[in-house]
Amino acid sequence: MKTPIRRSAIFTSAAVLLLAACGTSGSSGAAAPEKDGDGQLKFGYVLPETGPLAFLGPPQIQSMKFAITAINADGGVLGKPIPAVVSGDEAGQEAVAAQSADRVLNSGVDAIIGAAASGMSLAFIDRVTGDGVVQCSGSNTAPTFTDYDDGGFYFRTAPSDALQGPILAKTVLGDGHKRVALVARADDYGKGLLDATKKALEAGGATVVVSETYDPKATNYDQVVQKVKNSKPDATVVIAFEEGAQILQGLIEAGLGPDQIGVYGADGLRSEELPALVSPKNPARLAGMKGTAPASAANKQFVTELKKFAPSLKELQFAPQVFDCVTTIALAAEQAKSDDPGKFAKEMVGVTKDGEKCNSFAACKKLIAAGKDIDYDGVSGPLDFTDAGEPGQATIEVYTYNDKGQLQTLRTEVSKGQQ
Repeated sequence: MKTPIRRSAIFTSAAVLLLAACGTSGSSGAAAPEKDGDGQLKFGYVLPETGPLAFLGPPQIQSMKFAITAINADGGVLGKPIPAVVSGDEAGQEAVAAQSADRVLNSGVDAIIGAAASGMSLAFIDRVTGDGVVQCSGSNTAPTFTDYDDGGFYFRTAPSDALQGPILAKTVLGDGHKRVALVARADDYGKGLLDATKKALEAGGATVVVSETYDPKATNYDQVVQKVKNSKPDATVVIAFEEGAQILQGLIEAGLGPDQIGVYGADGLRSEELPALVSPKNPARLAGMKGTAPASAANKQFVTELKKFAPSLKELQFAPQVFDCVTTIALAAEQAKSDDPGKFAKEMVGVTKDGEKCNSFAACKKLIAAGKDIDYDGVSGPLDFTDAGEPGQATIEVYTYNDKGQLQTLRTEVSKGQQ
């Protein structure tokens, strides 16, 4: 966990433009400028409208709009409605994501939601936080962000993979596997979740026979598949995005499909479309594959209301977490009595813990107006932000694909970190 100085030094940390490569650490420089509040809280987003994670765009974008609609229905923030959000596409490309962030920033927003992918957020986090604007992601899970030098302006409602990894390992171990091959994207998300899962597997008595990262932009993954096959595992964990479909195809062709050994994924592969991508003519070939992801469907009331708001939604992954990003920011602004990010950023941690519990913007807003300290329990679960501006515990879904290739939730489990 980050030391307390991170949140108290909100105006002394700074950011410079991030080097293009993913995984570059934040760096200090000139102090982030203060933004003068104009009385109206303004949001923008940089989320995947196109690219390999485009399936995560609609649930996050619609959930953001749903949250704003709910907030405006209760009088808005500081007595004014939140205006229409300014959109930006992360597109799965660092350069495009950074350009989108610049355009959204230039529109004068107070907070940016996104990016969906950890690597895309790393492409522009210094631009946003260095400009004194709050950034909140509902799906960044790379452990990198816990200790990132963001001046106190970056937050996330998605749990770190340091919390997801143990649940993924527990799932593998619980199925009786002892020889496990791990393959992951060579980026902050892949490396972080691989490391957390490997540590938990070995602590549980399993032997990790392969621990391999790969270039997600490669044209084929034959060498990765062959290395897994040569290790003779009884289970394989694939930590991937869309390119994982190609890896899974290779594993099936090599006799390492889920009907022969244990096959597992994580949140980057959790998609209703995955079976058809892996085997268009026979989606059931993925039957039995399991995986983990931050829970998206545990709050049935929220799911029902979101589907009424956006009936065309199929995927719901990370929708609750984005809703909580927007609501937490709005409550922090109410608590600070200002839409100045430099002021309400200081309230982001406090409104999620150690106060009177409330679970909606309307209920929490009433408590704030009465001078109460609040503890917002989100639709994704209790947030209880640590000093690092991220959940101190996580509700993790364990999913599977049934014999028809359909995505199903097996159960949810709580994973707790250090507060």
